[in-house]
Amino acid sequence: MILVIDVGNSNIVLGAMENGNLLGIYRLTTRMPRTSDEYGVMMIELLRQKSITPKDIEAVIISSVVPDIMYSLNNSIKKYFDKTPLVVGKGLKTGIAIRTDNPREVGADRIVNAVASFELYGPPCMVIDFGTATTYDIVNEKGEFIGGITSPGIRISADALWRSAAQLPHIEIKKTKNILDCKNTITSMQAGLVYGYIGQVEYIVNKVKEELNAPHLKVIATGGLARVIQDGTNVIDHYDGLLTLRGLELIYYKNR
Repeated sequence: MILVIDVGNSNIVLGAMENGNLLGIYRLTTRMPRTSDEYGVMMIELLRQKSITPKDIEAVIISSVVPDIMYSLNNSIKKYFDKTPLVVGKGLKTGIAIRTDNPREVGADRIVNAVASFELYGPPCMVIDFGTATTYDIVNEKGEFIGGITSPGIRISADALWRSAAQLPHIEIKKTKNILDCKNTITSMQAGLVYGYIGQVEYIVNKVKEELNAPHLKVIATGGLARVIQDGTNVIDHYDGLLTLRGLELIYYKNR
């Protein structure tokens, strides 16, 4: 059994994986400062809910886009699990060649998602990760990561409206039944955000297919708000809420 950890800008997602099966998934808030002891105790308590003990964990692998917490997190794993974690980055085998101007700039989570999509769904493929930012990452037929598009996440867009316009409220992000179901301020904002975002997704996917000359490009969506967007479009072929965790497990076995 391995512990896979995805450190994102908003949440830390932990999964206990065994032979491709997820035995437990847990979330912590990223932005709250914690000591190595706090991380260690919290992870042990969360795993205990599924009767998993530190002795059951044979290895740990981490993908992180938040460098500031890595010292405490690494030390907590060494202290409480007696393991030195693998960290996705330079020197780790992924099976994916990064064909960008500066491969070191590509976020670890994007590499992990690319690996998972390539291995599980086959090339050519695009991963759309609906997180704090929305990222569109492309793997070509040769299994090369050839680039990615980054846009503000839908929650960032909603928060920008709320913070910048005095009379607009903080809203739940949900799709109205029809785009013209905007009879009040809340539904007006919901329709604009969700249908506007669907339009963005469809345009970017279709433009990538055109420029890559890949009409059969597989599109895989992941991330917290992926379902909201997927329900309103037919350009997304697969939804995989565990894509990053699966990718971490795949990378671990490539480096074992």
